[in-house]
Amino acid sequence: MKNLYPGSVSAILCALRQLLLPYSSSVPASRHRWPLRLAVALVLAVTSTPLLAQNTGVIRGFVADSVSGQRVPGLSVRLQNPVGAAFAGTATDALGNFRLGGLAAGTYTVQAAGLGYGARMQTVTLAAGETKAISFSLPTISLNLSEVTVAQPRDVNQSLAAISHIDQVLRLVNSAQDLLRLVPGLFIAQHAGGGKAEQIFLRGFDADHGTDFAVSIDGLPVNMVSHAHGQGYADFHFVIPETVDQLRVYKGPYTARFGDFATAGAGEFTTKTSLDRSQVKLELGQFDTRRALVMLDLLGHNQHHLFSKKPESAYVAAEYNFTNSYFDQKQHFKRFNGLAKYTGQLTDRTSLTLLGSHFTSSWDASGQIPERGVREGLISRYGSIDPTEGGSTDRTNASVVLTTGLPHDAVLRQQAYYSKYDFSLYSNFTFFLQDPVNGDGIQQLDDRHLFGYTATYDRDTQLGSRNLHSTLGVGTRNDFSNLALRHTVRRNVLDTVTVGKLYERNINAYLDETLNLTEDLTVNASVRADVFTFDFRGQLYDTAAAQLTPLRGRTTKARVSPKLNLYYQLTPNTQLFARSGFGFHSNDARGVIRGTSGDNVLPRAIGYEVGSTFKPLPSLVVNTALWALHLQDELVYIGDAGEVESTGPTRRYGVDVSARYQLTKVLFADLDLNYNRGRQVEAPADANYIPLAPSFTSTGGLTYKQPSGFNASLRYRYIDDRPANDDGSITARGYFLLDAVVRYTRARFEVGATAENLLNVQWNQAQFATETRLPNEPLGTSVDELHFTPGTPFYLKLNASVFF
Repeated sequence: MKNLYPGSVSAILCALRQLLLPYSSSVPASRHRWPLRLAVALVLAVTSTPLLAQNTGVIRGFVADSVSGQRVPGLSVRLQNPVGAAFAGTATDALGNFRLGGLAAGTYTVQAAGLGYGARMQTVTLAAGETKAISFSLPTISLNLSEVTVAQPRDVNQSLAAISHIDQVLRLVNSAQDLLRLVPGLFIAQHAGGGKAEQIFLRGFDADHGTDFAVSIDGLPVNMVSHAHGQGYADFHFVIPETVDQLRVYKGPYTARFGDFATAGAGEFTTKTSLDRSQVKLELGQFDTRRALVMLDLLGHNQHHLFSKKPESAYVAAEYNFTNSYFDQKQHFKRFNGLAKYTGQLTDRTSLTLLGSHFTSSWDASGQIPERGVREGLISRYGSIDPTEGGSTDRTNASVVLTTGLPHDAVLRQQAYYSKYDFSLYSNFTFFLQDPVNGDGIQQLDDRHLFGYTATYDRDTQLGSRNLHSTLGVGTRNDFSNLALRHTVRRNVLDTVTVGKLYERNINAYLDETLNLTEDLTVNASVRADVFTFDFRGQLYDTAAAQLTPLRGRTTKARVSPKLNLYYQLTPNTQLFARSGFGFHSNDARGVIRGTSGDNVLPRAIGYEVGSTFKPLPSLVVNTALWALHLQDELVYIGDAGEVESTGPTRRYGVDVSARYQLTKVLFADLDLNYNRGRQVEAPADANYIPLAPSFTSTGGLTYKQPSGFNASLRYRYIDDRPANDDGSITARGYFLLDAVVRYTRARFEVGATAENLLNVQWNQAQFATETRLPNEPLGTSVDELHFTPGTPFYLKLNASVFF
């Protein structure tokens, strides 16, 4: 008998155990240390358990896509008659391979299936101790909710897997914003002419531009640490929506793979490995809107080869966008995106993915406007106090992923990535409050190099009659950036507020164990360790001294985050889950260097959740979750001052309900309901609201979907009124909107139309309570009131595509 892990991993576990013992938090340990201890105990117990050798048989093989020939990870492979078997099923690994072990001599029926694929079966007869290899080639199929299962996916913490798959098949996506809206319960707001990252709302969080929601695409992190405009800034506009293949949604801090910013949740997007066909698309719309898209399959289905004689795919995609938008002042928004991707199976045990992309954008913006400006007739609803706002940004990415099959059914996945990022934003939040002569315009600059490396070691093993899936992950991320905040007038620099060089590094490791205690009960226990280094060398303007003074320093801080999750398959159509975990979001390096207290460098989040995914009817899928989350410190970045403001600990609890129903063969309905109550813990009872955090949101709609011919959808978005400040004296107004999409598709072409805000409702998109002074108001006076960016009026776009 052999131990499951080599000595090096045991050493890591011992080190993690020592790190956990001195754990401290503002939350009393007596209440919240139990999941930490239990998670670590389970991890240590499982990893020290010896393998039990048995004279049993094995069925192994792979599952591939019938069209592309590419092997597909994450598909279910199960025994239909598992009498005497150690476990009844598994899922394909990162190379599309599977292994069913612990099988007594006999005849078995093996089924391979997955979301979006038709099931296939094979009969296999095993002698005692025999190993047999088989393979499956699965066709893609039209969506039929009666065939969707709620059995746990390979990644058990993806409890929204069935819901997310249904949405990705049905939703008609037209923009990067639509991609983010695929996350159930997530709302976004744009307030800078379409060029800036969206403001994100999820589970009672105003997550700013990504402070509490982690976003990645093909393993590339989207969130930016210590960004010029705000911590966790996640600009997703470099993604071409038509290239996205999958979205994996994780709500709460329950998954060890995610570290920084994954408090409210995380979204993992992946682009397509291959194109079904090439296409050219043109789009025209109101407000001088134009868009062109080209996607080209470089190898074709006749399988020209580049590096290997095995299945390969390669494609390029590019898009160009322009619009003047609906504001009184033309926005001159321009954006170009380009992507090239290669995926190939070099050998039976090795695959390679190469990706490169480039994005550039520039725009003018009308900014946030005060209600009194519109009320008093100074400007129209679509006007501007400072018409010189706007900016530009670009990002270039390169990524290499090598996936290798190792002995003992292990898989090693390695990724190295690099991003070059530039950002320049002109804003004016307070108009003439600070400088009554020149105004309060600012410029935020970020010139960044970002590179990183991640590696995961995955292995499926038997522990007697139990199936164990183990993942050991390590990674590092390094950000080098030149940051600046300057006072401007009409985009001309007057003076500097802060300037300096940032170096921020994160080194992380995690161990994740998923153990099938019985055929129905699964335990997922994990622990993650993160070490951050914050280094900033620059200057800060000292108002009292009226000059720039040194701002420099270096700090290292570590955080350990255990997780414990339970999943129970009550019936074939009902899965129950209970989850708990620690997470965190990091502070801005400039705030850390300026003397932020130790607890506020990496504020901890503690989350709990119970829920179920079930099918009360054959064509109805429902996901429910009752959750709570405690955050050690609610950090708010004050952009015009270059400072981070602490508002203290917060507590949230709520309920999420998602339902997807197939009314007929081609007609589908969906509904998301999200309610929460959040409060600042240490604030007075009459001033403890969490500003801008929504308490109730809902989305839903009807979709008519068929493989060809007519397709359409009618959808609504609703968000309630909510406090815009601590005491609720200022209200951010809610809205109800209707959007529609119509398409007609044939084998060689498609034409369609999209309409946003069908009812032409006047609504506020981004909203803030801000103290400002207008140029016509007396010196020394100011008004604290709601400022907003108006939402899109009725907005019609037409599109046409040609496929070849």
